[in-house]
Amino acid sequence: MTVTEPAAKARGRVAEAVYKQLASDIVSGQFAPGTRLDETMLAARFSVSRTPVREALKQLVMSGLVVYRPNRGSIVANMTAEHLDQLFEAIGELEAVCARHAALRMSDAERDELRALHSAGKAAMQVQDVKDYDRLNIALHMLIVAGSHNPVLIETALGLRDRAALFRSAQFRNMERIGESFAEHSIIVDAILERDAVIAHREMRKHLISARNAATRSPGQWPLAH
Repeated sequence: MTVTEPAAKARGRVAEAVYKQLASDIVSGQFAPGTRLDETMLAARFSVSRTPVREALKQLVMSGLVVYRPNRGSIVANMTAEHLDQLFEAIGELEAVCARHAALRMSDAERDELRALHSAGKAAMQVQDVKDYDRLNIALHMLIVAGSHNPVLIETALGLRDRAALFRSAQFRNMERIGESFAEHSIIVDAILERDAVIAHREMRKHLISARNAATRSPGQWPLAH
């Protein structure tokens, strides 16, 4: 039987939902490093067939949260603090370059959107809406990356962003971090709007270092090996 396009899209959405929930469960510590992720067990847990579970596990392997071992199947990876440091260091360097280019290359429409996102982030911070602040934080970073107007740089930066996405979101389990993040954004946004490429680069790099530190001090964080 041929799978119709709507059916294929629906299956893809289910697989994506399973992937996101599993990734969140791993980062929050519900699945400890070394835990075997059995497809049948997970299919029952999420009330889905094994096919979307299998697709979700493939995505998790690509993200580095899960490793595949012959004769053992998929197991939760033993992420080391050193590896996470290296990942955030690489992201920091790439997004810092994006911020530098964005300061010089963003269109007026993109700058208006940047102002609007930052303003919305302030509102979310003030009412301590963690979910909305996280969403706006992602949108702001994505806009700055896109504002570099360098397709190769954008593709590379976004690829690494995906691998660290859950860790970056985990930082906001600490309410203090939202205020810190907003203050750091303010300096970056002001620099970009003033076309100050030097400050935009420097402060974005510092911001990603702060995000990495906040992610690992967050409550309920996935334990890291040293």
